[in-house]
Amino acid sequence: MNNIVLLLGGNLGNIKSNFENALILISKNIGSISKSSNIYQSHAWGFESKNLFLNQVILVETRISPQELLVQTQKIENKIGRKEKTENLKYSSRLIDIDILFYNNEIIESDQLTIPHPRLHLRNFTLFPLREILPKYFHPKLKKNITWLTENSEDKSECIITE
Repeated sequence: MNNIVLLLGGNLGNIKSNFENALILISKNIGSISKSSNIYQSHAWGFESKNLFLNQVILVETRISPQELLVQTQKIENKIGRKEKTENLKYSSRLIDIDILFYNNEIIESDQLTIPHPRLHLRNFTLFPLREILPKYFHPKLKKNITWLTENSEDKSECIITE
């Protein structure tokens, strides 16, 4: 069994409903959700948007490969209504985004997939919910735990738990 960590994000439509639908589809098509963070609210990162983002981190047990995981997360995004993925670091508002943060302790670098997620340590909206459920987890590439990465983050943006 493989342990994976996913980040759900979105700032368009009924975001909490989109997250609920994503969790159902993840349970059905990827694996068993063993832990989930609170939902956090933050401003857009890397671009301007009038809509606040919501983010949540989940821990999932799965039997599927990293490549199949990518395929399944993209299918789930499409089912929920996402039309296009971010390209060339040009960020935009979206109904749903599912990022693969970790796959066990593996380091994977290919044209299609990079694990651990290459920007997770730069963004509070990822670090705060990640620290909530996996504070002592060591980033396999950076060799620092999540608490250390959060406390030493250069991102000064606010990230708060929603109700």
